[in-house]
Amino acid sequence: MNAGSRRFRRTLCSSLTLALPLAALAACGGGGGSDASAEAGSGKGTISVWAHQGQAGETAALQNTVKTFNSSQSDIKVELKLIPENDYTKTITATGASELPDVMEFDGPTMASFVYNKKLAQIDSYVSAKTMSNATDAIKAQGEIDGKHYGLGMFDSGLGVWGNKKLLDAAGVKYPTSADDAWTAAEFDAALKALKAKDADGKVLDVSEQYGLATEWGTYGFSPIVWSAGGALLKDGKAEGALDSPKVVSAMKTFQSWKTYVDPNTDGNAFAKGKVALSWVGNWTYPGYDKALGDDLVVLPLPDFGNGPKTGQGSWAWGIGADTKNAKAAGAFLDHLLSDDSVGAMTKANGSVPGTESALAKSALYKQGGPLQLFADQLAKPCGDRDIDTSCVAVTRPVTAGYPTVTAKFSQALNAIYGGADPKEALEKAARSIDQDFSDNAGYEIP
Repeated sequence: MNAGSRRFRRTLCSSLTLALPLAALAACGGGGGSDASAEAGSGKGTISVWAHQGQAGETAALQNTVKTFNSSQSDIKVELKLIPENDYTKTITATGASELPDVMEFDGPTMASFVYNKKLAQIDSYVSAKTMSNATDAIKAQGEIDGKHYGLGMFDSGLGVWGNKKLLDAAGVKYPTSADDAWTAAEFDAALKALKAKDADGKVLDVSEQYGLATEWGTYGFSPIVWSAGGALLKDGKAEGALDSPKVVSAMKTFQSWKTYVDPNTDGNAFAKGKVALSWVGNWTYPGYDKALGDDLVVLPLPDFGNGPKTGQGSWAWGIGADTKNAKAAGAFLDHLLSDDSVGAMTKANGSVPGTESALAKSALYKQGGPLQLFADQLAKPCGDRDIDTSCVAVTRPVTAGYPTVTAKFSQALNAIYGGADPKEALEKAARSIDQDFSDNAGYEIP
């Protein structure tokens, strides 16, 4: 796996750490209240914390945050356990609720399954009002089920199209600078044609094929096409009529037609090496792209398929174990984790979008006027995972315990379409499979 692919994995989890264990998440029991066993406790004593062991910088930042918390007061002691990233979600899935820690990290899309399987408690009563109000709306949307919050993240993510200004200018291509003036799909198509005319092999676009489209990257990276076309992965608990609507089918046909312009990018460096002018990927590639292109690097929103440009969002988050006997102490530690100092140190280490309003305002990269302001602006207009219209941009992947099926079936359909399959047939097949699974599992309702 190349450096770019590792970066995506660390930010969102690739299919190796998300899709495979996710497939088992919703089949581990489920139903019933999620936090029936959680006890407030004394707010003092030792609490256990589990986290994934990601890149070295992230790990060091987290270890330092724990050390700072433990030394800042004498009432609570945090014992941190790091689990290798490739094993992390599998470990949470395989561990009974009574054996899970007081505080645990989890990848955003897995949350609803853990709630369904009674492994996460509601956190609203245990984190401070200041912490909750300071979380960005997009981060709160990822962690919310029926108005109750089960997780908050230190950082977020977003998508865009990175552009090589030198190559764009040479082809006479004028490009958007904000989501408000995003290219339409037709304008994006015209830009590809203009760039191809000036390119030796005609391959001018990167869509991060090296991540694999039949993986979580397929869902995260390209479900924005569905939303931008006016569709949804799920609407009112059903995929049929939303995922396979005529507008979505048409949008996917357009996406399919762009494959002729795509560089396979097997080494993950097509854009950095100047082989392509455009790269459809996320904020996590900025450090390498900035180093390679410098002042020639620009970031654009994804194209608008009719319902406004859209982006995916979400990343790792933190919650309280449903069987904890000391939720007050767990909440106090979450308050510390989500403080400016902790969030600032973590996002400096991994380059992600800060998940709190105050840390975001201080971020050199993402603040107003910063080079990555576009990502913050997009996340400032969250849709949640429903009511997706032209007024919002950042869409949360469906918050449901049935997400494993949704992502598996959609990414398989996307990969088939990209490979030449009929979009209508592929999307209809995916929608039928999703709806059958939801029917078989009573809609994965969480009481």
